[in-house]
Amino acid sequence: MASSTSWKRDFASGLIILLPLLVTVYVIIYLYSILASAAVIPAIDAELLAALGLPSGTSSVELARVFTTLIIFILIVFSIGYLMRTAFGDIVERAIDDAMNHVPGLRVVYNASKMAVETAVGGTEDLQAPVKLEVWDGMRMTAFKTGQTTDDGREVLFLPTAPNITTGYVVEVEPHRYEEIDERVEEALTRILSAGFGDTDRSNATPIPVADEDDLADD
Repeated sequence: MASSTSWKRDFASGLIILLPLLVTVYVIIYLYSILASAAVIPAIDAELLAALGLPSGTSSVELARVFTTLIIFILIVFSIGYLMRTAFGDIVERAIDDAMNHVPGLRVVYNASKMAVETAVGGTEDLQAPVKLEVWDGMRMTAFKTGQTTDDGREVLFLPTAPNITTGYVVEVEPHRYEEIDERVEEALTRILSAGFGDTDRSNATPIPVADEDDLADD
């Protein structure tokens, strides 16, 4: 029994470390393969690299295409961002929003994506700040500010589910109904994603007593 408990514990500990790394590596490789095979930069091939005196192998061509695609994407983002700061940019943005909102079905995806990006990179101090919301007497839940308010002055909060934070509830509450907390977004997300078991501050974590095999054998 002790041996069975030991290998299960070792396997679980190793899985906790390796699985997030494997998922991250898989996502990076997947995105890399998409960029490498994209037809956006068809002019970059082995002949061009050889003419420039660079390595012309298959991996070199893929790396050059990925690097060039990322550079072009960054330049486009900065260019559009600069344009949006002008009066003409406001006109273009309103025209795009109006056009997308006239497309059935697609407008939901467009508006949700735009709001998600604005929430993530808005840069305001209160944006996504975690708060404690008392939904029933004596029971509190973790919610996040969205930076939005209703016409009657209520705060719009996102109340995620655990451990899947991609689902949840958008609630409108009065400011006195929730409590500001001195906690970072990362700490609140860690608690939700781990279903309450995780803690970014390891010094405050409660140690779990684990008996060694020798101690169990002696018993």
